[in-house]
Parts: sequence; structure tokens; C-alpha cells
Amino acid sequence: MKKLLLPLLFLLYINTVSAQIKHSITKSLVTFQIKNLGVYTNGSFSGVKGDIDFDPAHLDASSIEASVDVITINTGNDSRDDHLKSDSYFDAAKYPKMTIRSVSFKHKSGNNFTGVFSLTIKDKTNQVELPFIYVDNGSTATFKGSLKIDRTDYGVGGSSLIMSADVNISINVEADKRIPSK
Repeated sequence: MKKLLLPLLFLLYINTVSAQIKHSITKSLVTFQIKNLGVYTNGSFSGVKGDIDFDPAHLDASSIEASVDVITINTGNDSRDDHLKSDSYFDAAKYPKMTIRSVSFKHKSGNNFTGVFSLTIKDKTNQVELPFIYVDNGSTATFKGSLKIDRTDYGVGGSSLIMSADVNISINVEADKRIPSK
């Protein structure tokens, strides 16, 4: 009996660890802020798509991969949006998506986590650290985080004396969650 119990407990453990919580994105918003001519300009990207397999109890097995279409940029000014989509900035025709892919996660405290992600913009990839809050609401979950990047690391906008290199980005994702059946 003991010889049978140990393998069954091991299988149960493996099944529990691999039963990641899958999240289906239902609502998302990526906002940014940059200083240009001494004034802050705000904008957003919408329609984040991705695969979220996140379980706070199993961070080593968790992963997040998401993308957003560059053409969804909205600064409230159509002319500026068109200019930002051009090859001088995001080059949306050649690089239609920005992507983020998790490398690792750490639990900080409570609902606070930090993720290391590979961020790709215009075919340039850099690792970024993204602190975020994960809130489990039963059948749904929210992910909220923010970070600062240097736009010149991604070849966005070139060098400029009037536009800041620093861009503040906030990410807000709401998702349905389900534990896949085995």
C-alpha cells in the first residue's frame, strides 16, 4: 500500500504544479506619457492580445506573452498619430506589433510582483523589469503595472533635443481565468 501511495502523491503533485491558471484577456489598455517641448503628451494603445498562464503559487511555471498593434495608437490628435505610425517613429507598416514576453517572476508582498520581460519594439529587444499588482477576483483577475523605458533603445523617434528619451508606460489588463482540465 505504501509503495502505491508514494507514486500517486507524486502524480497528484505534478498535476497540481502543471495546472496553470490560464487567463483570457477581456479588457486592456496600455497608456504612455512622454515630455515633448516641455509639455507632457499622453497616449494609448488598445486591444492587447496574448497568452497569460499565471499562478502566484507557481511562478516558475508561469508565463505571459502579449502584443499590441502599433496602429491602435491614440494621442487624441490624428495628425500626430499618423506621424507616430510613420517610419520616423514606430514604422507601423514594417513593425506592426510591439510584444512582451516574460523571462521570470518574483513575489514581493501581498498582491505585488515583479516580472522580468523581453520587450520588443521595431525588432529591437531589451529586458525590462515590470512591477505589477495581480488581483484575483474569483473568476476574473486584473494585472496593473508600470515602467519607464528609453525610447532610443528601440529606435523610436531618433535623437531629439526637445523630446525626452524617457517614456512612462502603464499597463492595465482584465482577464477571465480558468484552470484547464487534465
